[in-house]
Amino acid sequence: MEAVLEQPVLVLNRLWQAVNVIGAKRAFALLARGHASVIHHSDDDFRVFSLMDWMDFSTHNPPVEEMDAVHTPRTVVRLPRVILLTWFDKLPAKELKLTRGNVFARDKDTCQYCAKVFPTEELNLDHVIPRDRGGRTTWENIVCSCIKCNSRKANRLPHEAHMRLIRKPVRPKWRPVISLVLNNQQRERWKHFLDLAYWNVELED
Repeated sequence: MEAVLEQPVLVLNRLWQAVNVIGAKRAFALLARGHASVIHHSDDDFRVFSLMDWMDFSTHNPPVEEMDAVHTPRTVVRLPRVILLTWFDKLPAKELKLTRGNVFARDKDTCQYCAKVFPTEELNLDHVIPRDRGGRTTWENIVCSCIKCNSRKANRLPHEAHMRLIRKPVRPKWRPVISLVLNNQQRERWKHFLDLAYWNVELED
């Protein structure tokens, strides 16, 4: 049961905008307090349920997979996959931190010099303008590079090593927290609530 209660649940604000991903245990707590409703999608139809209505729906529409339900001594409750907050209507934003993993994600595990995709363990971070020439450790000066290209460039500027960046490094846009934690499987499950173009729009304070 603990594993089921750790399953991810997408949280929508009152305007039906995705704002977070939480565990099922916390989702049930929000539902029990009346702070959220369950959103169920089926055949292009969206239905909204209170917790009591959702329990009744679960009784008449039992889940197929074991990990899609919470079993109690008296009943089986379907695991909500999407919940709608009752009052919250804001869209929180968070700036992506400059970390090795986030640079790899921005550059899609692709060497920015030879344009080949590599496993992360075969990639390095390269300062486009070397540090001993005043180059800073910033989004605009750090790129993903393979070991071979990194060694070839060494402590030189790209043009000095007769190399060229496939794209200019930039600071990622401000994005909702939700966009930082989704994996491909979750995106597919929640595709009706997520517009990938929307998540890449810069937000204003």
